[in-house]
Amino acid sequence: MRSRTPDRLCAEAVDVALAVTQEAAGPDSVGEHLGVVAEGDRVVTHHFACEEPAYRGWHWATTLTRASRSKQITIDETVLLPGGDAVLAPAWVPWSERLRPGDMGPGDLLPSEADDLRLEPGWAGEPAPSEEGLPLPSVAEIGSVASELGMGRPRVLSRYGLHIAADRWEEEFGPKSPMAQAAPAACDTCAFLIPISGSLSQAFGICANEYSPADGHIVSLGYGCGAHSEAAVMPKSPEPSPMVLDDLYD
Repeated sequence: MRSRTPDRLCAEAVDVALAVTQEAAGPDSVGEHLGVVAEGDRVVTHHFACEEPAYRGWHWATTLTRASRSKQITIDETVLLPGGDAVLAPAWVPWSERLRPGDMGPGDLLPSEADDLRLEPGWAGEPAPSEEGLPLPSVAEIGSVASELGMGRPRVLSRYGLHIAADRWEEEFGPKSPMAQAAPAACDTCAFLIPISGSLSQAFGICANEYSPADGHIVSLGYGCGAHSEAAVMPKSPEPSPMVLDDLYD
């Protein structure tokens, strides 16, 4: 159990702690004595101000101890510790949490983990055993057929991967965006919408209008903008009146 009262002999050994701290950090780096903290039975830590300009708010801590029934002070360690107003480096964040859309550059590689929830196996790599003793196609033959059918990828998007992609696309180009709220009509009636295939075809398409802010992007069928193909039909120019000749003479 940690003692709340500093050991008297260790607490009084300020000169010993100061000498050890100056030896470890240099005499110019150690300032005034800031106090003593009990770390346990016959274990105390002396704190000294740090005079290093680059470590403002930090302090030196030297821990002293002694054996039971012994008056011999023993040095434990000397470390530099941050105080309440010390400047600290931000907490380390894994790269997978730091990465943001648009961070990828030419030559960058972004590996996907084996247990990525966004992905699932694309096709069975091992054939099932035959119950009737009939020969089964090899893995290479299965892969060849799967490739022809567009299923040759080792992994495909899972339902979770599809859902988070759809949520992301709808946030930028969805019916609740300010552009869609002010649009004269939705994308599902626009001639510039290119249909897509797959399970998301009933909710999304690709915009092909160069004047639209969504040109080349996946858009929700409920999205819309002022560049809708039917937003305004230009009226035809009126036909000129037939020429009239004045055949009256004075």
